[in-house]
Amino acid sequence: MKQPIVCLVLAILVSGTFLPATATAARKTATKHSSGGREPIKALKGDPYVGAIAVDTATGKVIFEDNADGIGYPASMVKLMDLLIILEKIEKGQLKLDEKVTVTPESSTIGGSGVYLKDNEVFSIEELLYAMAIQSANDAATALAIHTAGSKAGFVKLMNTRAAELGMKSTTFASVHGLPPAKGQQPDLTTARDMALLACELVKHPEVFRYTSAKQRVLRANTNKPFIMSNHNHLLLSLKGCDGFKTGYITAAGFSITATALRNDRRVVAVVLGSVNSEVRDENAREIINSAFVNLPPLPPPQPVITNTVQTLEKQPAVDLSAKKEKRSKTMRIAMYIGLFLVGIAVVVRLFKLASITHN
Repeated sequence: MKQPIVCLVLAILVSGTFLPATATAARKTATKHSSGGREPIKALKGDPYVGAIAVDTATGKVIFEDNADGIGYPASMVKLMDLLIILEKIEKGQLKLDEKVTVTPESSTIGGSGVYLKDNEVFSIEELLYAMAIQSANDAATALAIHTAGSKAGFVKLMNTRAAELGMKSTTFASVHGLPPAKGQQPDLTTARDMALLACELVKHPEVFRYTSAKQRVLRANTNKPFIMSNHNHLLLSLKGCDGFKTGYITAAGFSITATALRNDRRVVAVVLGSVNSEVRDENAREIINSAFVNLPPLPPPQPVITNTVQTLEKQPAVDLSAKKEKRSKTMRIAMYIGLFLVGIAVVVRLFKLASITHN
């Protein structure tokens, strides 16, 4: 009886001692990101949601809102700010889509949703943008942030600065990925209204839809271990015109989405923050967007075109006032002479008539 027990003990010890390196790393990562390594935060979610809003992007007019200033956790929707900052830097020439990013240990062990980046793997910025937008990859978001700003903290500072510029008054970013805060850290906070402001700004960068509208994409396609990424935004499949943006979920936050759709050249953005489950979230977002399109206000008339054309008047010759006055005087004199002449004739005629009467 003792021999089987001894063998069992030895097997357990050996399995723990000689665990493959990948499995050991995975176990360390799981331990690091377990509930024990996170700062406790209170739940901020509601039934059917904490807050919701719909906005016409052409006018900025709010078409629908329900507790749009209610505070909630954005979770992975923080990656929309990551997208905005990186796309703006690409437009300014500060980053390039084909620029290479080397994965650091800090990125590869971040936990949560990811594409299993490994230390020292190299990807282009474009590949990591797809991973972040489609798979909601926390490891890709972290790698991009560190590459862009030198550190996660440096990138978070960029996020909060940009949020302030956009007027996101109730938003505080504390992470580049939206995971629950680590011990001693604060959570990401936002509102439906603030996320709508961010989404309306993203609309100004049409290239964002290359990433947010992609339903699937393969990472490491030319390797023996390709990874098929699938978009978490199911409205891409079920809502007419939907081409973005991003979902978000952590336990304390519930289920959230920032979505947009384009129909007949008009675009609507909607946010559902802190819903009780993904089905309720998606159904409310779908209903809010469909209703918003029905109630879209007409576009304002186009502004009149103002040109810089200046009409040049032909220069008129100067008028000699003295000559004009002299001419008028001469005319008056002639008229007077004619008048006197006519009077004289009338007098002569009258005299002849009187003479004739006297003679008879």
